[in-house]
Amino acid sequence: MRLTILNQFYVPDISPTAHLAASLARRMAADGHAVTVVASRGGYVAASAEERRSDEGNPRVYRVWTPRLGKATVLKRCIDYATFYLLALWRILTLPPQDAIVSLTTPPYIAWAALLHKVLHPSTRVVLWNMDCYPELAERSGKLNPTGPLSRAMRFLNRAMFRRIDHLVCLDTAMVDLLMSQYAPSEKTLPVTVIPNWEDASFFPDPASTPAPPPWPDAEALGLRGKFVVLYLGNMGYGHRFETVLDAADQMRGEPVVFLFIGGGSRFEPTKAEAQRRGLANFVMRGYVPKQQTPSVMAAADCALITLRDEILGVMSPSKLHSNLAMRLPVAYVGPATSNVDDAIRDFGCGASLRHGDASGLAAFIRRLMADRAEHARLRDAARRAFDLAYNDAVTLPRFGRVLDETVRHHADQSRPATSAAGEAA
Repeated sequence: MRLTILNQFYVPDISPTAHLAASLARRMAADGHAVTVVASRGGYVAASAEERRSDEGNPRVYRVWTPRLGKATVLKRCIDYATFYLLALWRILTLPPQDAIVSLTTPPYIAWAALLHKVLHPSTRVVLWNMDCYPELAERSGKLNPTGPLSRAMRFLNRAMFRRIDHLVCLDTAMVDLLMSQYAPSEKTLPVTVIPNWEDASFFPDPASTPAPPPWPDAEALGLRGKFVVLYLGNMGYGHRFETVLDAADQMRGEPVVFLFIGGGSRFEPTKAEAQRRGLANFVMRGYVPKQQTPSVMAAADCALITLRDEILGVMSPSKLHSNLAMRLPVAYVGPATSNVDDAIRDFGCGASLRHGDASGLAAFIRRLMADRAEHARLRDAARRAFDLAYNDAVTLPRFGRVLDETVRHHADQSRPATSAAGEAA
């Protein structure tokens, strides 16, 4: 199979989609397929991607130029997006005919580049690997008027796109319900598969049976020694809320606990400012760390924290769940029920699922883990069991491979001319 994967970010960039795309690309290449990746030379954060124009071999990686203006303003982000659209489109159109193209959703609507390749080469199958939903994410974050002309135009593009793609991969059933309720084509049946995001099992060997990663160099300077560390690792964007966490930290003043936030995003600075306004010494925040340091960071933690806004349910799926489970971290989740995180906690008993406003419940869960070592150990084991059974590449990548094989094979079977009985007899 000749396969192309299309996404703005790719390793060594630190973004979750960069590593997911690389995981799929490497697995498909290892299975004998000819894999091409089209990505940008820019990174999720400044200077996090290499300066190479392309990587030879299989997978072959084309890194197109972008101005790398960053995400500080909508205008800068849009300029980066527009540049990637144009240069990625040129690269996709100049590729030889592909059997399948997997398009992620960064930037939004980049799948149209894959669909234009399909116009030139009708045998190409396009799989949309949906990570974020637009315009719904912008609407529910209050950044876009749902009845405005831009929102209507984006919905029009979605409906046109869904009529033309060949398979839809979603992160959870809430996302399937949202997208298919609005964009399901009436003239055909669009196959849909739910495949949750994952982490590389080799990158996260079971901490209970392997040597501990090296100590995190910054742990001492941040005052983590002797404290129960509740870790939030990753993006703090419009899809997340932190009022309940701040209130819980307020309730736990003077207790041996640290709420440690490592990452960035639009909610990072406002949350930091609010913690400083309240004088929360147990609320510690710092920027992103390299991917290679994350096992050390997580080994210094005792519990993972994940949040999701109620109105974002089905629009996005927190990807930080999987690495937290891999590192045997019980999950304290604050957000709506029926999300992928809530499902994991319900199915595997690996943490506590709480609603926004329940700061007392969050504080009580953390105190219980601090006081009951046996319960803490039980939840650690449950977290790792969830990772081993549902959220690692050894489980999920074969499922993705089957989706691609079946999508391409189905088209080939449909395109093959029927053989008459007379012809068979001859």
